[in-house]
Amino acid sequence: MNAFEYPSRTRVVFGAGMLDRLGELARELGFRRTLLVTDRGLVAAGHFDHAAKLLKAAGVAVVPFHDFPINPDTRVVEAGRDVARAGEVDSIIGLGGGSSMDCAKGINFLFTNGGRMQDYWGYGKATQPMLPMIGIPTTTGTGSEAQSYALVADAETHQKMACGDPKASFRVAILDPQLAVSQPDAVRAMAGYDALSHAVETFVTTRRTPGSEKLSREAWRLLSANYERALAEPDNVEVQGHMMMGAHFAGAAIENSMLGATHACANPLTARYGTVHGAAIALLLAHVVRWNGSVAGHLYAELAGSTNGSPERAAEALAMRLEGFARAGRLATRLGEAGIPREDLTVLSEDAGKQWTGQFNPRPFDAAGALEVYQCAY
Repeated sequence: MNAFEYPSRTRVVFGAGMLDRLGELARELGFRRTLLVTDRGLVAAGHFDHAAKLLKAAGVAVVPFHDFPINPDTRVVEAGRDVARAGEVDSIIGLGGGSSMDCAKGINFLFTNGGRMQDYWGYGKATQPMLPMIGIPTTTGTGSEAQSYALVADAETHQKMACGDPKASFRVAILDPQLAVSQPDAVRAMAGYDALSHAVETFVTTRRTPGSEKLSREAWRLLSANYERALAEPDNVEVQGHMMMGAHFAGAAIENSMLGATHACANPLTARYGTVHGAAIALLLAHVVRWNGSVAGHLYAELAGSTNGSPERAAEALAMRLEGFARAGRLATRLGEAGIPREDLTVLSEDAGKQWTGQFNPRPFDAAGALEVYQCAY
């Protein structure tokens, strides 16, 4: 059994309409001037204005930052830091999907500790206190509000960097399933599939713990039972709430167990082709499950509900179920379908073999293993 710590750094406030408590919670944390990090889509949807109104009513001044893409990079985070400095903020709020959360955390690193984002690649490298933050997810996917890591791409190399520190955890996470109702259908499908992958990968990593396993199990229970319903019934707040909690539990599992080969192979697709993260995950997850079957099939069996037969058969049963979820979300499961050139597989595998998450995969993973996964996924 692996040694572990399980601190409860983030207070979770869950329920329909809980966003209305934003002003109250911000004041409890002593917010007076806050940087509200929200992507442009949420500004257009009116979520930024609603949150700003709640904050202002509580006496909290709002400094906006929403000029960033779906995959924030180091230049974007530096721009946000400059806005935070000019606004003399004492706190940060991330409102949106994973991009808003990662951007908020990245800005916090640079605003409080200085330097470049590359200086924080790894864990525990922030030497100074960081600003208090509130995380408010509007998608049912990344679970970033439960994690102390910011995923930020290097603007020059496009390498995704996981920059973590206990001080980068959100003090409060507001999980309001009414916000998830407004997700575009494609975002709902990709974000939900990403959350499913988090539950599957965290359940089998070499760093899993008894605590992370419980989180992974509950995440899988909620997500697998509600993913297809969430796609078919986007206005069903209860179903979206199950997905939101499942994504949060899966995110909390990542914090304690990390991820595996699926994310290691997905990141180069985003870096090289701009493939949206959830779509990249769908291209690879079932194939990684099959590839891991000989060493992790006994664990996959529990998720698949398949207790009879070999580990490989259990892995196949889970892989087929995951492919069914991808079809429900209209997500491609083959690299060829996504237009990935076969001649690029070798260079992609070299990139994947260098990804941090690969080291936690249950089957030893390197560039050669990545090439096998890509070939299976083609």
